[in-house]
Amino acid sequence: MAILHNRISRKELKERIQKDNTPRTTISFYCYFKIVEPILFRNKLYADLKQMGVLGRIYLATEGINAQISVTSENFESFRTYLYSIEPLNLLRLNVAVDDDGKSFYVLDIKVRNKIVADGIDDATFSMEQKGKYVNAAAFNKLTADAETVIIDMRNHYEYEVGHFENAIEIPSDTFREQLPMAAEMMQVDKEKNIIMYCTGGIRCEKASAYMLHKGFKNVFHLEGGIINYVNQVTAAGLENKFHGKNFVFDQRLGERVTEEIIANCHQCGKPADTHVNCINDACHLLFIQCDDCKSKMKGTCSQSCLDFINLPEAEQKKLRSGTDKGRNVFNKAKSRLSQFK
Repeated sequence: MAILHNRISRKELKERIQKDNTPRTTISFYCYFKIVEPILFRNKLYADLKQMGVLGRIYLATEGINAQISVTSENFESFRTYLYSIEPLNLLRLNVAVDDDGKSFYVLDIKVRNKIVADGIDDATFSMEQKGKYVNAAAFNKLTADAETVIIDMRNHYEYEVGHFENAIEIPSDTFREQLPMAAEMMQVDKEKNIIMYCTGGIRCEKASAYMLHKGFKNVFHLEGGIINYVNQVTAAGLENKFHGKNFVFDQRLGERVTEEIIANCHQCGKPADTHVNCINDACHLLFIQCDDCKSKMKGTCSQSCLDFINLPEAEQKKLRSGTDKGRNVFNKAKSRLSQFK
């Protein structure tokens, strides 16, 4: 029987991928469709993708699949053929990374969850079958040229902070489940306007568009394939690019450079910077923006207390780390704004 879980330490796997120069392609994709037995689906998918050397993170639920993966460039076509052999995924759009170093993932994780996007919706009448109209890059540019069009960013704060579309509205929240009702409430006075929603790869804005229609809005659009697909389309067609800065991504890269503009600031000194890092302190790992000067000065830590911590003897650090749950800090947006600069 195939081993359906990774058995090698993540540290070793990470070291392996850093040393491996085999060209890899980073891809993201999602699809809302009915999965009757997600655990059985998961186990077969894991066994098949493992054989192809696929790495990455895939979430499955009865509502569908959400995946961010990398595959050796040599196996890209084989992977696509395999994916398209699954009937609901046939000819599914695959978002190829904009700025890829091949080091995006180092392990294959496939997990079954209640939903592929945590939305907080418990209304039994809500359906993904009624969703907003897709717009491609050209249609997006045309619609957003109208000052009356409302552009809503359905990503988290720390994603918006480093890069976003011109005139896009940020929903100031840490979670998608909080953003949905906030977006509907915010747009009550402009219910007849054209609303375009976008996110990184399309999965959140697609669900958000369905939610807005469910709440009585009429003219709802969402950017097909999100920012990743948009950037690839404007590049291929020579269209005006209305996205500025970096596109945050949820893998080892922590961002794709779209334009050379730096629209964010170091959370420690306030200088222009848009490089996200996790605090090097193993008892913290807080996600924040740090410039090169502060990285050197603070040795990769987010605060004086973390700097003091990593200077303690290893045995004492280990003792103090015991029982610490740092998982929520890795992508904690609210606390990542350290506000140490004046």
